Amino acid sequence: MTHPSKSPLIPSDGAVGTARLLHLERAALTHGAPVEDVLLIAVNLYGITSDQDRNRARVNLRLVRRPDVPWQIIVPLNRPASPFRLQGDELSLNGEVVAHVERIDADEAVGGYFRNSGRAATLNPNARSRCVGCGWCPNTLEAAADPKMQEEQGLDALLRALGEQHPRRNLAELTEVTVSTGCFEREEAAVAHLTALRPALERAGVTARIGFLTSVLRSDEAFATIASQVSPFVLRLTVEHFTRRAALMKETKANLLPDQMSDLLARARAAGLETSYTYIAGIDPLEDLARGVNALADRASEFPNFQVFQAHTPVMQAMRTPGAERLDYYLQARTAIERAMAPTGLRPVGWECYRPLWYFTYAGEDLVGGPC
Repeated sequence: MTHPSKSPLIPSDGAVGTARLLHLERAALTHGAPVEDVLLIAVNLYGITSDQDRNRARVNLRLVRRPDVPWQIIVPLNRPASPFRLQGDELSLNGEVVAHVERIDADEAVGGYFRNSGRAATLNPNARSRCVGCGWCPNTLEAAADPKMQEEQGLDALLRALGEQHPRRNLAELTEVTVSTGCFEREEAAVAHLTALRPALERAGVTARIGFLTSVLRSDEAFATIASQVSPFVLRLTVEHFTRRAALMKETKANLLPDQMSDLLARARAAGLETSYTYIAGIDPLEDLARGVNALADRASEFPNFQVFQAHTPVMQAMRTPGAERLDYYLQARTAIERAMAPTGLRPVGWECYRPLWYFTYAGEDLVGGPC
């Protein structure tokens, strides 16, 4: 595995303000990626400077080069060292307009929101904002608007409120409902919530697959219960990173060891569940990233959610592996993951990730259904 280039064409954080579109074009050529993908990865890595005092926001934009495809990204808007500047609805890279912004929403820990043009929903039913365990997580930096749902009536109320917010007031259009929360500390609580969520969705006229981001579901008994009472279901194991787990993660995640992950996913698949995992590029050295992804490649039935690590504070910056402050690291990670996942035939889905390594192409092939 090669190490991140020290070429000045891929500036470090200290020189990030000098980055220009020409630099990104050269990086794209070097790594065999479209400049549009490199541009969006760079926005995720460097953030945006603006007159808005927001640490993080959901930003809907269209690139000047590809205005036909809308994207939603979640980035900080208060990065004065970033080469990306937002003025009005124009996002510029050192003075050159590269995208037009259509909407900005605060990235609050709300009870739920829609993706994929209203065909997918993310639920935060268990007080995501109260989870303070993992050092690299930005949730505690944002406002809280997600009271804990403890009863069926709470789930019903949450779904009714979401129905009012749906673009067409029709939750029956949902094909995927993802439960995204870090506050189920015990397997029993997670299983109880999922077995209550399925009938609540049915009462709301929703037959969508349920996805669950967690690392507390581990037993064959739990998998069997979910298969019989919750399916269709996809387990999205919160792997996050392979190294320094005890130092950077809360205990309920850190105590799942890397050599246990493959068996866990295999048992979930044997129970009839779909499987995937989440991973944050930027914490592990590239060698460890490649080794870990290779080990899990044939255990996932869905393409994993690979994200760019966003360092929101100086403390988070110190959590990055050496070299991960540079764009080149993420382009090398992109290539390493493509190689590891090649035998699976799986491809990323654009709307599933707001900080991905792929947008318009994957392994040299066009991605279909890219808009978020």
